[in-house]
Amino acid sequence: MITGAMKTKIDSLWTSFWAGGIANPLSVIEQLSYMIFLRLLDMRESLTEKKIQRLGDAELRGKLLFRPDEQHLRWHRFKELGGQDMLDLFRGWPADPEKGRVAEQGVFGHMHLVCLKMSIGEFFKDAQFLISKPDLLVRAVNMISELDLTSDDWKGDIYEHVLAKLTTAGINGQFRTPRHIIDLMVEMVAPQPGDKIADPACGTAGFLVRTIAYIMRQHTSDKGRIEQVDPETGRTDVSYTGDLLTADQRRQIAEHIHGFDFDATMLRVSAMNLLLHGIDEPNIHYQDTLATSFDDRHPALVKDAFDVILANPPFKGSLDEHGLLPSLKREVKTTKTELLFLVLMLQMLRLGGRCAVVVPNGVQFGGSTAHLEVRKLLVNKNQLEAVVNIPSGVFKPYAGVATAILVFTKGGKTEDVFFYDVEADGLSLDDKRQEVKENDIPEVAQRWAQWRDRKNNKAFADRKSKCFAVPLAEIIKEGYDLSINRYRETSHVAAKYDKPKVILGRLRTLQEEIAADIEELVGMLK
Repeated sequence: MITGAMKTKIDSLWTSFWAGGIANPLSVIEQLSYMIFLRLLDMRESLTEKKIQRLGDAELRGKLLFRPDEQHLRWHRFKELGGQDMLDLFRGWPADPEKGRVAEQGVFGHMHLVCLKMSIGEFFKDAQFLISKPDLLVRAVNMISELDLTSDDWKGDIYEHVLAKLTTAGINGQFRTPRHIIDLMVEMVAPQPGDKIADPACGTAGFLVRTIAYIMRQHTSDKGRIEQVDPETGRTDVSYTGDLLTADQRRQIAEHIHGFDFDATMLRVSAMNLLLHGIDEPNIHYQDTLATSFDDRHPALVKDAFDVILANPPFKGSLDEHGLLPSLKREVKTTKTELLFLVLMLQMLRLGGRCAVVVPNGVQFGGSTAHLEVRKLLVNKNQLEAVVNIPSGVFKPYAGVATAILVFTKGGKTEDVFFYDVEADGLSLDDKRQEVKENDIPEVAQRWAQWRDRKNNKAFADRKSKCFAVPLAEIIKEGYDLSINRYRETSHVAAKYDKPKVILGRLRTLQEEIAADIEELVGMLK
């Protein structure tokens, strides 16, 4: 558990990085990641040494990461150095025969070599050490030395607190998905041990990490729950040991989780995130999953490969159709990323596989041929199960776009679709995102569980409520429109105040759609 005092120290160190000239939030996270990783390497080495002493196992010596002449590069050794000496050791130096000095690869260079031995080596080949001030390095090392990194849960909490500071949107529509939205989506698809799980645009691996947490929670006995109280805030945090999981199931969780991204920086962060959540060799792939190279590099993962997909893919702008995965072009004629990712996910899923994905609400009612084709694909050839409207403020301060969660199963037959109009998520819908009492998220999960039981469909007949069901015939009649306001009934009083907001929101989305269509048309004419 990360306490309030530790959060304060991390926040203070974050400020120091900014003052030290590292202003990009993602760069700060990277540098902190390296620090945590270096300490974990030393902890792992110490554990291996103890096993060798106790068991006398010669094979374990092959797992040692530091040679006898590299012991000075270990965390517990270099942390005792002064600022400038420590900084020099991190950087390393070339050989100088005149001074009789041999080359030193340094702490950071050694980390590169260690990563090459692991599955994450390719993501760290371009990693750079950016700390240039001795006092900042000493402060970072001292603070990381105080962290409790003995528990996967606590390591994860620490890293998630750091990731929560990633408050700037990336390029191509990337932004971090709030944890409570991820947890809702994970609960709606209910991944199980043995499921093969993927995020085709994984970013910081938030969906994969929370999937692991969900499986652990679902397979922990009452005895396996560990409760700890923060003495400063009085808040009780619960850790789940997953004591009901078999050894084989634990192995499958580690082996069956896959993440894809084409941003090397994000891949380093996601690999570290999974490492800190107990996945020693994360299956993170440097791959644009919409590109032709996906089929070339990972043919076994492109089609009929996964049981569960969870994602919030980038949905800004259009792509060059010449580099698109051929199977996508055969299915739908578009270069819009939000539509292409939906088709891709259907291809990647096995028959009966489940998906929960965030889409811009233009996907629900966009009037282009491609929009209609994709909606027909979801409804007619697969089982569209749920449409959950998310208010635009949920993703602030990253973005103000209104979105929806689509839940569907590959194959099967759409009969009735579960709709829920989330109006509040427990946080204010402005840039401050402060806690408020209003929160629909718990009810979404509760109502979804009721819907999945299908014991009382009459409970979902009230079109004036936030939650209701719509039969397939009505969706077809409405031209496959999936916007909740197409089917929701509003009272006279509510319409007096709510309808202008709904209309303005829809006009803004239509304006964005038109602008994107024009951009795509211009691109095709060039």
